[in-house]
Amino acid sequence: MTDDNSFQDYVPVDEWPSVSVMLDGFGEQTLPASPALAATTVTLLGEDGRSFTMAFRDDSSLTWTIGTEAGDPESVEATYKAIEARPGIFIIDFVHGAGRQMRDVTVVLHQNSGAATVAVSALHEKDGAVKGSTEFTHARLEGTEAAFHQRSAGLVGKRIYYRYSDVEAYEHIYLTPGTFVWHCLRGGEKGLADVDRILAFEVAEDLYLFFWTERVMTVESVLLVDLREERSVGRMFGWDDPTEEPLVLPFNSRLTVMNTTEYPQDHAKH
Repeated sequence: MTDDNSFQDYVPVDEWPSVSVMLDGFGEQTLPASPALAATTVTLLGEDGRSFTMAFRDDSSLTWTIGTEAGDPESVEATYKAIEARPGIFIIDFVHGAGRQMRDVTVVLHQNSGAATVAVSALHEKDGAVKGSTEFTHARLEGTEAAFHQRSAGLVGKRIYYRYSDVEAYEHIYLTPGTFVWHCLRGGEKGLADVDRILAFEVAEDLYLFFWTERVMTVESVLLVDLREERSVGRMFGWDDPTEEPLVLPFNSRLTVMNTTEYPQDHAKH
């Protein structure tokens, strides 16, 4: 079989593989972890009144504390990875808990502007199946007056080719600020495609915090899409039904914007 998708037929959902089929093909993140945050403490003030403090003990361990006005703060210790996607712009990820109680926390921090976003993915049961959800909280660095990251339509109309490894390649077609199509061109999910919910926030020029959640598989993905540097970096968090275990998949890719679709001028006419 070749990588030609010209004759790839529709794949019924009941024939889809487990989400764990992607584990081997995606490989390791090629962007190195940054030690720049080691021995520092970062406090973020959320738009909802909560505070989020990351005390980075060294280049791989931290204490994460959530504070509210109503009660005592809650703290956990975790192993983290921070990647400096652009100078002063970090994507920080760590997990805590186990089994269905596991949480995957991803923080996008723009030290230069002071803006940050906290994404927490969790698992829950619905209709007898384990599903995922992700809560976003926009925040600012303590001591700054930064504007929060705003929803963006900057990806709408673009068709982007993502190379995750030598064996895994996908394309995304961004239909609206809340919907996209993903399609596996090469790899464990070859031929699979679906339309799913997304969110995109502008972090810097041509740099987007991007989220998608899948309706068929239990997948919650948070990443940075960098059109200027032609790469993405982030993580996928989900649930593997065969093993009944959570799945955490860090990944990055090289990307190519293949085209940008614009509607004809008479689009709005009846």
